[in-house]
Amino acid sequence: MVMMGSIVSGYSSYVLSQVQALGQNVVVIFPSGTYDLSQADLDYVRSFEYVDSAEPFYSLQGLARRCGSEVQVYVYAIKPEVVFKAMGNLRVARGEIPSESDILGALVGHRVATVDNEACLDVGDVISLLVAEVEGGRVRRVNNVNLVVSGILEEYGGAFILSPDQMVLVNLEAGSKLLNARKWSGIFVVLRSSEYVRDFTRTIRSSYGGNVEVVSFAAIADVISSVTAAVSFINYVTSLSAFAVAVAGVSATMITSVIERTREIGVMKAVGFTNRQVVVMVLAESLVMCAIGATVGIALGVLGAYVLSGQGLVIRAGAQSVVIAARPDISPGLLAKTAGLTIFVGLIGGSLPAYMAAKIPPAVALRYE
Repeated sequence: MVMMGSIVSGYSSYVLSQVQALGQNVVVIFPSGTYDLSQADLDYVRSFEYVDSAEPFYSLQGLARRCGSEVQVYVYAIKPEVVFKAMGNLRVARGEIPSESDILGALVGHRVATVDNEACLDVGDVISLLVAEVEGGRVRRVNNVNLVVSGILEEYGGAFILSPDQMVLVNLEAGSKLLNARKWSGIFVVLRSSEYVRDFTRTIRSSYGGNVEVVSFAAIADVISSVTAAVSFINYVTSLSAFAVAVAGVSATMITSVIERTREIGVMKAVGFTNRQVVVMVLAESLVMCAIGATVGIALGVLGAYVLSGQGLVIRAGAQSVVIAARPDISPGLLAKTAGLTIFVGLIGGSLPAYMAAKIPPAVALRYE
């Protein structure tokens, strides 16, 4: 219960916080099927009065060569200011954002600029990228592109969708001239307020039908909340099943103990023990057994939660993949609930054996072998 509950809570809270950090007023429009986005589409999106900014972008995946090693990177060719507007926590640690006329300058993420937590790249260094040119779902060729590091981003941590620590951010013109990207990957839209998201997405879907896919981070947050609630309910039902098994196990153990100690119980009742004292004795044994089980179980649950969460969660979307590593959410409330449930199991599981022990006649018990 501790392991599953903390992992589910930790990952759901982490993913939800990352989506919300991207901005609840951000919408991304992707072309669907054979449809290609054009300048006319961009002008149409910008015509909405509540659109603060809308910029096309190219999105590619490749390998960055630096300091004798390679690292997987996500290359985004877009006006950098839009990304910083959408991700309020994104900061430049060293250097500066490349100007609009600079097609060779690039902002690189923390993991791109470091190897084993030691700085590998600095401002002004050259970074070599191997970027696949995909056409019709197949790799047409691999381009080798050299860029100049104009800035290095602060460590952002694992993130959902954009993965800033593995990001290489260049201007839009660099995407077409250096990376040979021919078709826009989508249009990145920032609205003036999140209250316009629903109306904007509905209008775009109505206008384009199945030609585009509209993704809003506010909608993703709602979906994640719904999925989290469903997973939590499943975890709750599973806990109830485990609860039933635990009660049966405790009852079986204590019934066996009572049967084996029938003569001892008879002697105790013969020397003056009341039925109430016998019940308290059996219940106390049951509670001690469950308390020991709770201590060991919670310790193993905490250890298991950290081991499993340390493996990370890999989300794949076509050729791209994002690894999410979240700490388990081991709260005092979860530990208290687990301990309380274990004590409750001890009380319920020990009730029948305690009743059986109290009802044993002393004369019968003394003759028992």
